[in-house]
Amino acid sequence: MLRKNWWKILSVILLLYTFIAGFLGGVPVKPILNETIRNLYFHVAMWFGMMIFFITSVVYSIKYLRTNNHVFDIYAVEYANAGILFGVLGLTTGSIWARYTWGSFWSNDPKQIGAAIALLIYFAYMVLRNSMTDIDKRSRISAVYNIFAFAMLFPTIWIIPRLVESLHPGGMGNPAFNTKDIDSRMRVIFWFGAIPGWALLGTWITTLRIRLQLIKEKKYNNV
Repeated sequence: MLRKNWWKILSVILLLYTFIAGFLGGVPVKPILNETIRNLYFHVAMWFGMMIFFITSVVYSIKYLRTNNHVFDIYAVEYANAGILFGVLGLTTGSIWARYTWGSFWSNDPKQIGAAIALLIYFAYMVLRNSMTDIDKRSRISAVYNIFAFAMLFPTIWIIPRLVESLHPGGMGNPAFNTKDIDSRMRVIFWFGAIPGWALLGTWITTLRIRLQLIKEKKYNNV
């Protein structure tokens, strides 16, 4: 039992560490940011988790197109669901952060707009899936669309917002987690606590949803 669930236990431990050290640990004194810099452990980690799950989702979509194995389609959609969840949480925590640093929840910042567009593209992916009843047709079309949606992440989130002026760190260039951004205390919590902790939690949730979908598929096929 421990061999199968060690990563779940690790997720809980890492998230407890993130919350405790994140809220109680020391942070550098930064103008404007002040104590809100602690949101780094949540807001930025959510975006990392989102990318991890969208990458996993598109890999399974490609596997489905190569094999026509319906199980891969289930994996693809559930990891896409996890990516959307983390994206929404990232956008929400970012809006809260913006309220206390930029003065409003939504500032029409290029990165905010790009993130919203990327999520809308993935919401359309879910609408597309739910609009079709034929399982094989739905799986094939949604797999192709998933590849398109993943490709659109790069211009909407990573490329265009960095080519224009932005309130975000890293505007007109690449953001850097150096001593000017975060110190060694925050870096340890962020890289070794927040990112793996949230990623493992999202994986945990996704595997439960996959198991549920597989059970439903089995019952449907036995009817």
